[in-house]
Amino acid sequence: MEYRILIVEDDRSIAEAIAAHMAQWGLQAECVSDFRHIMEDFTRIQPHLVLMDISLPFMNGYHWCAEIRKVSSVPVIFISSASDNMNIIMAMNMGGDDFIAKPFDSGVLIAKVQALLRRTYDYVASAPVLEHRGAMLNTGDGTLTFDGQKIELTKNEYRILLTLMQNKGTVVSREKLMEALWQTDAFVDENTLTVNVGRLRKKLDVVGLTDFIATKFGVGYSVG
Repeated sequence: MEYRILIVEDDRSIAEAIAAHMAQWGLQAECVSDFRHIMEDFTRIQPHLVLMDISLPFMNGYHWCAEIRKVSSVPVIFISSASDNMNIIMAMNMGGDDFIAKPFDSGVLIAKVQALLRRTYDYVASAPVLEHRGAMLNTGDGTLTFDGQKIELTKNEYRILLTLMQNKGTVVSREKLMEALWQTDAFVDENTLTVNVGRLRKKLDVVGLTDFIATKFGVGYSVG
């Protein structure tokens, strides 16, 4: 079952960052865009959980939480930079289930969302999956899947790919990749990294992921 999260946050960059992080955990997140008609989105999406900012255009989050409570007992987590005791108490009194102060760590947000989903729906968290060009890296079992094929990775290959896919769109320095490899307790030098990247590229080429890892000479690597 795919759990639906409604994000009521008027800072578009924050809302989209939350939605992207939710997707990595297998949660389907939708962001409200029309803050005059939030209940229309709520009725259409029928979310399993709502993330609600307090300061919103037109009407604040307390108003919309009260409106939701007229028709649903769905869990509501307030997110706000106004984290004084009065706002926290108000959020709970208006029907909120939890409160997270901005700026927040995305890992803490996911943990709170999963805890509420568990308590409400017997939700079982799936391992986060990173995706690029149709390739799915499962951080639970360290495997890569592409076009129905499962590619087994060594510890070093997994660490390299994980670091690159976590930093999609940017060039990752050789130094940062070598730091990631140190976590596998392997001896790491420039040659070790080059050899591991070469082996990984061959595995990717075999399944059709050609030019998946690009080299920026003198700097590092990126997924392309």
